[in-house]
Parts: sequence; C-alpha cells; structure tokens
Amino acid sequence: MTGVTIRILLADDHSDVRSGFRLVLDSQPDMSVVGEAADGATALDLARRLEPDVVLADIRMPRLDGLELTRLLTGPEAARPTRVVVVTTFDHDEYVHTALRNGACGFLLKRSGPALLIEGVRAAMAGDALISPQITVRLLDRLSPPPLSPASPASAAPIAPIGPTAVLTDREQDIARLVARGLTNAEIGAELFIAPGTAKTHVANIQAKLKVRNRVGIAAWAWETNLVEPRV
Repeated sequence: MTGVTIRILLADDHSDVRSGFRLVLDSQPDMSVVGEAADGATALDLARRLEPDVVLADIRMPRLDGLELTRLLTGPEAARPTRVVVVTTFDHDEYVHTALRNGACGFLLKRSGPALLIEGVRAAMAGDALISPQITVRLLDRLSPPPLSPASPASAAPIAPIGPTAVLTDREQDIARLVARGLTNAEIGAELFIAPGTAKTHVANIQAKLKVRNRVGIAAWAWETNLVEPRV
C-alpha cells in the first residue's frame, strides 16, 4: 500500500482509549486518524462528512451504539458504505454475531494489543477481515458437535454439515474453512499452494454465491453450517 494513507475515524466514549488508539495508528507511515467521536451519533455524522476509509467503533456508546452505527454505515441505506471494525471490551456471542450480520469487517478485543489493531485496519483495507483469535476459538468450540459418549458406536458417522454446502465447489469449501479460521488471502494461498490473487478471486466468488457482504459473512456461514471441523 505504498503511497496510500488509510484515513481512520475513532468512535469510543473513553478519551483515554481514543488517545491510545491514535498514538498507535498515527505512528504507522500509512495511517492517519482524521477524527474522533465520543458517541455513536457524532461518529455517524463525522463518517458521512469526513468519509474515512475505516471506522473503529466500540459497541457501548451513548446516543447510538456501535452495532447500529455499523449497520447504518455499511447497510444498503448507506450512501457511501464504509468499512467498520468493531473494537470492544465486550465479546458476548450476541454482540459478535450482530456486528458481523450488520456488516462489520472485523471484531477485535481491546485487550488484543496494538499489533492486532494495526493488522485489523490493514486487513479491512485489503478486503480481508480479522476476528480476535480468542473469539474465533470460542465460536468454533460452541459450534462444534459434542464428543461421542462412551455408549456411542465407535463407527458412528460424523455429523454432516447443515445447509447448502453443495452450492460451493470442493476447492471453495476448502477456502471457506480457511477464511473461517481467520487466514488472509496470502495465508490461504500458501496453505493451498495457489497465488494470493487466485485466493482473492475464489473468496469473491464465494461471497457472490453465498450472497454475503464480505469474508466475515463467509466465516459466519461456515460456522453455522458446521463446515469448519471441530477442534481437537
């Protein structure tokens, strides 16, 4: 991204959090914080006026929460859809699912640290998405089928994926699994021995087939259909 400056808007009701984020992000040669908002309504107004590339939004804010802010900035009624990465202390499952369904292109925990914050912004700009690893692990655990009981036949068949997985080719299903595990296009390419550009094309085709907005939608679909194998 040489020569490109990513313009960022911070939305968080804690001034110390905004100051910390600004310090981290402004230290990057390709990033610039162009505005701050202490509540969701102000963030919505600033996003429409400043047209940032990425909005980093907390969930619990006065006047308008981050989940509704995400919907308004990324939904079909948005005049200029904006990339939103949710960065919050709260990792409740309902928040994660609502944020992703509302179009967020990332869900990070504040305790994840500055490196992941920077990576999350860059991923959003590249059309990728990051979810804090601890959230991904928990979601996979909860969506995995329970282990067989001692009384279960050893030869019992594994639980089949739920949903129209047949809509994707075998290669696309492989890529969807890797997307659900948080891999970027470059990492998917390395894993499957294909070019990053080819991985990106596959991801775009999967989004079109599943009718989801971004790769986070692919991940949610993979989890919900049990396409992602249980962790062992």
